[in-house]
Amino acid sequence: MTLSVPPARRILAVAALTVLLAACAHSGPRNPLATWVPSKNFDERRPVVIVLHYTEQDSVEQSLDTLRSRNSGGRVSSHYLLGKDGKIYQLVSDAKRAWHAGAGRWGAITDVNNASIGIEIDNDGKSPFPDAQIDSLIVLLRDLTTRLRIPPTQIIGHSDLAPTRKIDPGPLFPWKRLHDAGFGLWPADPTQDPPAGFDPWLALQAIGYSTDNRADTVRAFHHRFRGMEGTELDAQDLRILHALTRTADTTPAAPASP
Repeated sequence: MTLSVPPARRILAVAALTVLLAACAHSGPRNPLATWVPSKNFDERRPVVIVLHYTEQDSVEQSLDTLRSRNSGGRVSSHYLLGKDGKIYQLVSDAKRAWHAGAGRWGAITDVNNASIGIEIDNDGKSPFPDAQIDSLIVLLRDLTTRLRIPPTQIIGHSDLAPTRKIDPGPLFPWKRLHDAGFGLWPADPTQDPPAGFDPWLALQAIGYSTDNRADTVRAFHHRFRGMEGTELDAQDLRILHALTRTADTTPAAPASP
């Protein structure tokens, strides 16, 4: 026997179910051990740093496949991918946690995936970055730092947070050009010798680097600020570090709280 439900009741039932599903989606998962007493005093995950990577693959199509499936090390993703022609692809919502950073830290931030936006750049790791690609990156950074209130200084490379594992975006990446557009750190006047007793390892830590493995950290520092290889600090490195730590607001922000 088939029961007939009046149209008006069907409409009300569908509307009630829609409201219920919307409420669950808005509030997120609930703990069955607790009584649900909702509060309006919350917001979405708030990233405080942007991490730049290169894909080290042959094409943007190959990278789109990798970032949506898995590679030899498991599943990876990023929020954005930039093509060589400057086209911007978004793969993960800004409010969600993409799997791009892995193990590492930047300053007080130890779960970098949870506190960051990841941007993959289509580059094989050996070639210069096209102007159109960097122009597009600057546009994207301007949008993200403004809309998500990320400090413009907090733009780092994958190698900065994981110097023992990663080298991207590599020594060819144009950090000075990014800084001239208002993003990231760069020494204002790297010509002054530091004062007596200046400790370069404390300076590296003040910027955000881990110094657990000093040689790898120096390599990452050289890639970013000198565009070269090398694992030993020299006199020019000390001048750069002195200039960087004289710059206001270099300490990496911790995840925001109310």
